[in-house]
Amino acid sequence: MIRKVKYLVLLVFAVMLTTSCNKWLELKPQDGIIRQNFWKTKEDVKAAVVGCYSSLLGNMSQTLFLWGELRGDMVSSTLKTSADQLNIMNDNITSANSICGWSLIYQTINYCNTVITFAPNVLTTDPTFTQAALNGYLGEAYAIRGLMYFYLMRTFGDVPLKLNATSSDSQLVQLGKSPQADVYKQIVSDLTFAEDNAVITYGDPIQDKGRFNKYGINALQADVYLWGEDYANCLVACNNVIDSKKYGLIAGKNADGNYNSQWFNTLYYNGNSNESIFEFQFGIQQQNPFYSMIVATTSQQFLASALVMDQMYTIDPVDATNRDVRADMGNVRASDGLIWKYAGASGSDAKAIRTSTSSWAHWFVYRYADILLMKAEALAWTNNGQGALDLVKTIRDRANALKATEMNPDPTSAVEVCDYIMAERAREFAFEGKRWYDILRNSKRNNYAHLDYMLNIISSVAPATSQLSMISKYKDIRSHYLPINLYDIQTDPMIIQNPFYQ
Repeated sequence: MIRKVKYLVLLVFAVMLTTSCNKWLELKPQDGIIRQNFWKTKEDVKAAVVGCYSSLLGNMSQTLFLWGELRGDMVSSTLKTSADQLNIMNDNITSANSICGWSLIYQTINYCNTVITFAPNVLTTDPTFTQAALNGYLGEAYAIRGLMYFYLMRTFGDVPLKLNATSSDSQLVQLGKSPQADVYKQIVSDLTFAEDNAVITYGDPIQDKGRFNKYGINALQADVYLWGEDYANCLVACNNVIDSKKYGLIAGKNADGNYNSQWFNTLYYNGNSNESIFEFQFGIQQQNPFYSMIVATTSQQFLASALVMDQMYTIDPVDATNRDVRADMGNVRASDGLIWKYAGASGSDAKAIRTSTSSWAHWFVYRYADILLMKAEALAWTNNGQGALDLVKTIRDRANALKATEMNPDPTSAVEVCDYIMAERAREFAFEGKRWYDILRNSKRNNYAHLDYMLNIISSVAPATSQLSMISKYKDIRSHYLPINLYDIQTDPMIIQNPFYQ
């Protein structure tokens, strides 16, 4: 299940610090993870925590993209799309599919567990290390672990809960799966500790966007509570972020009514904007994995689905200059479906494309727009539909959303209001790995009272030859979670395959 850890190599990147050079930290092995020559100073603890963040780079964002988008309705395949990717998109999913692997997630969890287990010992070896500083670092480790388990729970359902560090081969234990409800409780517990001990600021804008501070944890809490249909606590978490007055929306238009030419560059190309709450910090030294997957024509695996422009954003048939800023040259290049959010180097020049050495678009985990739309969703289900619609309007106004995409739901109907919110979330967070989880959350609410929402989406994207079979499969709610990868089943006899795939 969780593969043996012989060496723990934490990649420490300067984007998490204040310098621009690339730093590496190697933890030499002593029965797996060294303790004798490490965990001595507060600097060791900081380096290990930064290493937890560094483990989120590399191919982690690619995994999260695939998990969050392939079963949605916003990406389409190319001639370079792999068989495993196509099988997820067409619902021909088996446990042999490599996309069902969770090793990267559990690797990061083990890094967090290592900090949680060994960092407290430094209090006895470094007299300058305080309990408050320790608690702050532990809060970050708990937050990252909570984020990782949140992805696992939403993707696989029941998953193993590993809460102790695997520091030697002799300590490796095989674990069975824990019920999703138990995993949810653990996530809430981790985030409660994290919030209680988090700092408000690290004193540096980049670190505030690239590390979990109090408001990043609040954003994750809101998402978790929304999944658990705990709307009261979701509202509290959202309001904590809003009331901080530290964040705002990047306007798509200027006060004079003209388009904000820097909207794309500020929000997407450069990243770490005033709207940003938590982003994976790619940079020149650490490129993201999207160039070969999305940008390069020789290996491009995904394009935006045709319905993204045709139905989700639309065009103004009368005034071609009137556009949703998130549409053409925002999230997508309309002429060919290129996913512009990660490929583009300009919001106005369709020929300005990132190169293999400038593919460092951040992975956006939470933005202020997410807070407003999560709050709207919680309001819709607590009898404040009008308040929810007002927040949707705020999002639409900043983006100059077109009249054709406006809906007029009954404010007293939580279902209608929430469907509108889902449509706006699709426009706002296109290709940010949120779409499938939004579909699943909206469908499973109130014991799957709204399963038709998912089925309607599936029917709109399924190939004609397999439409009926895909709808039939998705009617079985057990199919909404991926199977456990065959390798993990074979290496841990205590893990039982998810029921739909047995």
